Amino acid sequence: MSAKRAIFVAPFGELSEPRVLAQLAAEAEAAGWDGFFVWDHMVYSAPVTHVADPWVAMAAIACATSRVRIGALVTPTPRRRIHKLARETVTLDRLSEGRLVFGAGVGGDAHGEFGPFGEEADMRERARQLDADLERLTALWGGEFQPVPVQQPRIPVWVAARWPNRRPLERARRWDGVFPIDLDGPESLAELVARIEPPPGFDVVVDDVAGTDLRAWEEAGATWCLNGFGNDPRAAAVREVIAAGPG
Repeated sequence: MSAKRAIFVAPFGELSEPRVLAQLAAEAEAAGWDGFFVWDHMVYSAPVTHVADPWVAMAAIACATSRVRIGALVTPTPRRRIHKLARETVTLDRLSEGRLVFGAGVGGDAHGEFGPFGEEADMRERARQLDADLERLTALWGGEFQPVPVQQPRIPVWVAARWPNRRPLERARRWDGVFPIDLDGPESLAELVARIEPPPGFDVVVDDVAGTDLRAWEEAGATWCLNGFGNDPRAAAVREVIAAGPG
């Protein structure tokens, strides 16, 4: 089965304007792409200065589209209040009529997004918190909060895992998909897939595939291939890739 194709952009610089993101998403949908995903950061290292909130931006994207999958890849739950995140995700899932994917991870502090804001700086503690957060989030989705998501039994959860670390892979295996980080290429992905033995319906998501042989990624087990544009995305460059179509 061919992997689904998506656009994956940082809401930085020119793309920190939510109307620009919404227009690009609408163009991607019209050109036949399967998804439109954004990064989730509070701040970023220089020279990046302009950063949009991905959740507000995704509301605009949801209203500008009707078919593509949407989501933030990935949201570090340890810097979020989980009950607030539950309300946001359900509202966005209902606004998009069931098109939201929830990407989750422990996050990193390379850009100063945890310690300087008084958030948990220890990676192991954030990992423990992520596990607790995901369990609590699904309980809130499951009926503790009303209304519930359009998607049942839950909004799909894709979990980031830094290859080849074992525990993040085990965590991802318990949910609906894995978003591997630091893959060397399709060979590493094939090894990852063999290690986790994904069940039917489990998504394996790879990014920065532009200019590579997509068949190799698909044969290695990818179910989603994302076109990334780095931390300095330009609207014209994104629009050019969108217009060329997913291939």
